[in-house]
Parts: sequence; C-alpha cells; structure tokens
Amino acid sequence: MNEKKYIFDICIIGGLGHVGLPFGIYLAEKKLKVCCYDNNKELLKKVKKGEMPYIEHNSDKLLNKNIKNKNLSFSSDPNSISVSSTVIIAIGTPVDEYLNPKISDFLENIKALKPFFRESQLVIVRSSVFPKTCQKILKILAENINLDLAYCPERIVQGSAFSELEKLPQIVAGFSDNAKKRAGKLFSLVTRKIIYTSIGEAELMKLFSNSWRYIQFAVANQFYMIANDYEEDFDKIREIMMQDYDRASGIPSAGFAAGPCLLKDTMQLSSFYNNNFLLGQAAMNVNEGLPNYIINDLKKKNNLINKNIGILGMSFKANIDDIRGSLSYKIKKSLIFEGASVFCSDPYVKDKGFIGIEELIKKCSIIIIGAPHKVYKKLKIKNKVIVDIWKIL
Repeated sequence: MNEKKYIFDICIIGGLGHVGLPFGIYLAEKKLKVCCYDNNKELLKKVKKGEMPYIEHNSDKLLNKNIKNKNLSFSSDPNSISVSSTVIIAIGTPVDEYLNPKISDFLENIKALKPFFRESQLVIVRSSVFPKTCQKILKILAENINLDLAYCPERIVQGSAFSELEKLPQIVAGFSDNAKKRAGKLFSLVTRKIIYTSIGEAELMKLFSNSWRYIQFAVANQFYMIANDYEEDFDKIREIMMQDYDRASGIPSAGFAAGPCLLKDTMQLSSFYNNNFLLGQAAMNVNEGLPNYIINDLKKKNNLINKNIGILGMSFKANIDDIRGSLSYKIKKSLIFEGASVFCSDPYVKDKGFIGIEELIKKCSIIIIGAPHKVYKKLKIKNKVIVDIWKIL
C-alpha cells in the first residue's frame, strides 16, 4: 500500500484523540506505516514514551510494540499530511453555548491544513458530522487538486476499540466510486463486512444511531422516575417486563446518559431539523434533568445543608477515565449549591481533590454512585443513604 513518494500509508489528523489513537494503533498492527498528527504537544510527549493518555483496554502493549517496530509514529508537524497516501480526519465536532454544532470551527481546522493535502490522496472523514458537512469539506480540499473523499464514521464504544473494530460492519460512503473502492480496500483489513452507502445516508445514519441510543436511555430514565415516585423498584419491573418477552428485551437499565457523543449528536440532529426533533429534545430534558431529579428526591427526606455527601465515580461511564460530559460533575455542582459538602472518588480519574473509596464511605452519610465501576460491586456499605440508580450495589 505504501508508494515511493509517500513516507506513511496513513496520517490521522486528531491522532491522539479517543477515535484517532486506537484506530492508528490498530492500523499499525496491520503492518501499515501510520503517523498520528496532533498539535497537543503535552500528549505527544507522553505517547512517544509509550504511555496511553487515557484508558483504552488492551492498548498499552500494542502501542509500545508498534512504536518499537516503527509502524507507528507521532508528529505535530502538518507536513506529515503531505507525505501520506491516505489521510484520516478524526477531529472532534464541538457545540457552542447555545447547544448548536460549531461547524465553522471544524471547517476552519480543515482550511488551515488545506496546503498540506496532495493530488490523488484518499481522504477519509471519521468524525461525527453535521449533515452536508462532507460536501463542504470536499469543496475546501478539492478546489485546486483532485483527491478521493470518503466518509467512514466511527461506531465503536469507547474503551472497547480493539474488539469492536473487527466485530462491527463499517459504513463506507464516498463522492466517487474510486473513493468508495479505496476506502473499502483499507477497511477490508479491519472488518469482514463493509456496507456501502451514499454520503447523505452515512451522515444521517451516524446521527440517527447515537440519537436512538440516547432516546432509549431517556425512556428508561423516565420509567425510573415514574416508578421511584410511585415507590416501586424500576429495575425489578424491568426484569418482569423482559422475562420471556422478546419485544421488551431492548429496554436498558436506568443510568446517566452522558459522554461526548450521544448528547452532542442528538443536538446536531435537532439543529439540522430546525429544532423540530421533538423526541430528541424530550430525551435531552430527561437525561440532563436526571441529576436534579436525584437531588430533589434526596431533599424530600434529608436536609442537605452541611451534609457530607460522597460521589463514587466521576467518569461518564464505567471503567474508563473520560470525564467529558459526565453528569457526576453536574450533581456535584448542584449539591454544593444546596449547601452540602461534597467528596468525590474515582479509581480511574486522576484529580488531586479526590479521596479514596474507604475514606469517602467513612466521611459521608449519603453516597451517590455516579459511574458503575466494577470495583464498587464488592463494596458493603452499611448505615448510609445510598443512591444507586445503576443497581450495582
């Protein structure tokens, strides 16, 4: 796959992110020459030493192996784009203070790198994007040169990249048959099944997928609130619903629906549909409102002023260290506003202000499970008020 005029088979823009780095390691493991380009120099120093900047299960050995065999390298020099036959765009798509997608920021990043793209390169967009964004990217990059642009959205669950990349079908869309063919050839090294679509289908599929999951979590969380207000156990009701009844098998358990993707993509879809995505908006109200519901429920039976309250788990999901969009921090902020003294603990998240699990249990009369880490399953907490919507204890 490596041509004489190129140094790298692959350059990943945003190569140290949660999407770019695991994919780069995986492709290097397939014996491709991969350069992860990123301008975060602090993370670059860490990764060059063979240290993962965040938890991605089964990644450490593969990272070090492919650095040593020189299949994987890292750079903050944008010229690494020019010397790569395929360029993968894996940069984030932020939202503004009004919860609208900041497409202009995303496109400005690409415009700034435009001089480094070359004739005949394959460019693959891997990020979640606002519909019609790929068309704008093509207009920017293909203004004076001919290149192949494909959209191949990432679909993995964070923390499980290396198992899911092989298992999940890959959506491949392109603005030309050649773009689809070249992208399909690359992903044939990754997964057995490739689904070819149009660009529009792929863009909407990605947003639909995350919005669907977000809505499902909202339904479960709304059911939890109803059952709890009725003084019944939602988890037990859910088990009864699912028992030998396949039509209810997809109901998730209650829990915080957070992180960098589900809410953001639901917002993107809502914005694209002129704020008429009513189910999405309702899901946002339910999921983002769950922390306040929990606090209001606590206030019915407890005076929170000057009360020591502990939060176990500050990451946005179980067994990882990513705090982006974590609703545990929203709970913390609201509890402080209510006059409580809040103590936090997380075995994965590094924060000087956090305390150990045992110390938190000893100090606090009320304990909230913010993320259902596996280590909490072994805890035996007595004589405390426990808020555990995950049912991990």
